[in-house]
This record gives sequence, C-alpha cells and structure tokens, in this order.
Amino acid sequence: MQLELSPEDQTFRDEMRLFFTTKVPQSIRDTVAARHEVKKDQLVETQRILNDAGLAVPHWPAEWGGRGWTPLQRHIWHEEMQLACVPAPLAFNATMVGPVIAAFGNEEQKKRFLPATANLDIWWCQGFSEPEAGSDLASLRTTAVRDGDDWIVNGQKTWTTLGQHADWIFCLVRTDPGAAKRQRGISFLVFPMDSPGVSLRPIELIDGGHEVNEVFFTDVRVPAENLIGEENKGWDYAKFLLGNERVGVAPVGWTKRLIAQAKQHAAEVTSDGVPLLEDPRMAARIAELENDLLALELTALRVVANSTDGKPHPASSVLKLRGTELQQAATELVVDIAGPDSVASFAGEGSDVPDWARVATPSYLNFRKASIYGGSNEVQRTIIAGSILGL
Repeated sequence: MQLELSPEDQTFRDEMRLFFTTKVPQSIRDTVAARHEVKKDQLVETQRILNDAGLAVPHWPAEWGGRGWTPLQRHIWHEEMQLACVPAPLAFNATMVGPVIAAFGNEEQKKRFLPATANLDIWWCQGFSEPEAGSDLASLRTTAVRDGDDWIVNGQKTWTTLGQHADWIFCLVRTDPGAAKRQRGISFLVFPMDSPGVSLRPIELIDGGHEVNEVFFTDVRVPAENLIGEENKGWDYAKFLLGNERVGVAPVGWTKRLIAQAKQHAAEVTSDGVPLLEDPRMAARIAELENDLLALELTALRVVANSTDGKPHPASSVLKLRGTELQQAATELVVDIAGPDSVASFAGEGSDVPDWARVATPSYLNFRKASIYGGSNEVQRTIIAGSILGL
C-alpha cells in the first residue's frame, strides 16, 4: 500500500517540521531525545512558543485558538512534533479540560479559563481516579454537597499526574448519592489546588521518579460557579474527555523515533565482536516491531479519514490499545539491547555506561503505566467488542 500526501498536505508537513526544529530550543528537544525528565519550566516555555504561533490547541474552536485543520493535518502536526522531540502541549490543558470547557462551559467560564489554559498560565491536573475507583470510575466516592453558594468537597484522588505543579484541578465528584445509576450522580467541578482543605502527597514510582500523587480533600469550599456544565452530568463530560484523550495515545512518531534510536544502539553494541543489529533474531525482532508500527500508523490514518465530524472515533480505543503495547515493546527492546548495562539505572555522570543505557530501565518501568492510563487496555477491549465488533 502506497500512501502519498497531497501537495498541500506535504507543504503543511514541511512547515510543521521547519517550525518544530527551528523555533523550539534545542536544549529542550535534546532533553526529550535523551528521554530525560522534562522540567516544568521547559514544558511551559514550549507550550507558550506553540501558543504564540497558534499551534498549541489547533483542535479547539477557532475563537479560542483553534485552526480549523482537517483531521489529517492534526495527525501530521502531532507526528511531526513527536519526531522533532518537541514536548506536546500539556494534555490536561490541551486535550482534556480545555475541550470540556469549550464544549460545555458557559461563556464566563470560557473567557476565564480557555486563554489561560491554552497558554499554560493555568497548569491543570486531573482528579478522576480514586483508591477504589480506577478503571471502574463510576464507583468514585469523593462527594460534593451543596451549601448555599458553595459546594463542600470531601474525599481522595490518586495517581494525580504532575499534581505537584498544578494550579487548578478538574475533578469528578458525587453530587447525588441516591441516583438510580452511579453514572447519573456525578458532576464536574474545578477549583484551585491551594484551596483550604486540599493536601497533596507524592507517590514514588518504581523508576524512582515523582510523577504522580495522592490528593486529599477535607471540607474544601468550591464556589457554585465552578461547576462545569449541568449538575449530575459529569459522567457525560468525562466520557467526552476520555475520548479526546485516547485519540492522541497512539504515539506513532514517538515510537518511530525510539525504534530508530534502538537500531543505532544495536549497530554499536557488539556480542562476540558482532553488532547486535546483525544478529538474525534481533534483526527479525526489530523488523516485526517496525511492521506492527506501520500497521498502527495505517490504522491511525483510517481513523483520521473517518473523523470528519469532529467527534472521537470508536477506533480510538484500538489506537490506545495497540499504541501503548508497541510503546512498551519499544522500551523493552532498548533494555534488551543495553543488556547488563541496563541495570546501571542510577549511575552517576562519571559512569562508563552510556547515558541511553542508564535511562533504558527507568523508561521501561515508567511506561508500564501506558496500558493503564486513559482507560486500561482491558477496558479498551470491552469498548472495541461492543462499539466496533458489535459483540
């Protein structure tokens, strides 16, 4: 199968590639390429560069920074950003709460939040998962009780990614405990992370990093005006949010880049004097992964071609499922190429172990999460069975 862009779309790809490789500081792109932690100030700087050029939230409505691009153009934008090692706009802002506010917020909320969200003047975090409500999100227990002009929020959230940086949280809360269906009694609230009664506790991950947190709410007063949309309709907004989130969870460009790096490392690492890349089993493994990635890319393009109505396509679950599996397979490949050097995860800068091998295992461990966030892959299989296969 031969895919060829139209002259207009090829010009668009060239424009994106030129911008990403010349306007975003090389130091930031080098950090991404080396798979080191991207710091908060680097993420903020990058998003503001993109926003100034109208490239931070192209999928939003035009009056709030959208570009009216075709789905294919958005796909090209996303892939070229990954290939150029440019940090993507913060997902909590750009693909989660921003589209929800744009679609369901009132005009005052849109004016208050959307420009600051696009420019990362507000750093958002997500308050969805709880200790007893992960994949079964509808069983969440955090409550919000109306008290005059406020909601009083009590409960706990967990796995709150980058909550230590956040200014505001968008939060699913139970506002009608007696609803006939659990999904019908949930609302969508937003409030500052420095509100009295909000506390945060870091969770140290298996790779040694601090990326996620527990967040506790004790009699937190939230103004009634911070309710997004209608009371008890939060589940609908959450489904809308998760559908948007999954569209970008097939990191084709990112995985392409990592496989290319893996091939370079395999050409440099030798076993009995022979480069690993020349080992038939390693060569076959890399070729199989490249073929699987090509199939995923073609699937992504089919989804793009059938998303002209602007709504998340059911096949986004396929992209999420297969994309994260290949992402994990690529990180595992790099660990295996590094071999014994992969155990030197926390070696200092003076180590003889190359930097790429030192980050191999932490990266592999960190990406075990990929098949869980955004709706676990088990949940995606259920969605695929019902929405696509009609089972």
